Amino acid sequence: MVTIERLLKDGTEIIKQREFNNPFLDVQLILSHLLQKDRIYLHLHRKDEIDEDMARKFYEMAAKRNEGYPLQYMTNSQEFMGLDFYVQEGILVPRPDTEILTEKIINIVNKDSLKDKDINILDIGTGSGAIAVSLGHYLKNSKITAMDISDTAIETANININKHGLKNVVTVKGDIFNYDFGNQKYTIVVSNPPYIKRDTICILPEEVSVYEPRLALNGGTDGLDYYRHIVRVFEKIHEKNAILSVEIGYDQKDSVIQIFKNSNIFKTIECDKDLGGNDRVVTGFL
Repeated sequence: MVTIERLLKDGTEIIKQREFNNPFLDVQLILSHLLQKDRIYLHLHRKDEIDEDMARKFYEMAAKRNEGYPLQYMTNSQEFMGLDFYVQEGILVPRPDTEILTEKIINIVNKDSLKDKDINILDIGTGSGAIAVSLGHYLKNSKITAMDISDTAIETANININKHGLKNVVTVKGDIFNYDFGNQKYTIVVSNPPYIKRDTICILPEEVSVYEPRLALNGGTDGLDYYRHIVRVFEKIHEKNAILSVEIGYDQKDSVIQIFKNSNIFKTIECDKDLGGNDRVVTGFL
């Protein structure tokens, strides 16, 4: 048998073969997941011995991580907005940048005339349900519809809705390009759509280009296909004084704002930056 300390050392050496920001953190998270203990436990029990079966699983996961396989798929976990989300293969891993979009909606509702009112929110392309579930958790008076074309996304979003005990979030399977909303109207429409140019997906980090779903990345030739269509859909389904807010690529501010302007329906358009100083969220107000 080997000790926790030895596994952490060996795992770090394995993952150091690739260029990761923090291989030691990766191996801690892998071992914490296997032992169902937090990282502090690992440091306090460094000399504890681990049985051979557990050690074998650890080395397998470290090797897999060294191949670029996303850690979140191995642990089925990703933190977002202070909440723990179940993630699996076939789902885009929630990222900190998307918290900027989620926080934008929460701040609008809490500071605006919408506060304490029952509002309908549509999350287009919900994926893991990170945005929808976070909004449902922090905005108790809201009713959120989480929409996606992917069966895996709907399954994952439902797992996360149930995990957080939310009654104000529902999922709908549908293709935004041909879905019939009927007479349903929404006060807020939010989306983190696919916005990578089709030809540049292959040059993204391997964790993304190889393992994450192409459907959640491909924004068409110029990366803007979904923005154009989402604005057209929004025109048909918005309530009075509604809001559309979308995540964008770091270099897409001018293009997305122009798409919003071309609709001639928004009185005000804002752009918010992420923590790295990059343009990240465009929001239009009627």
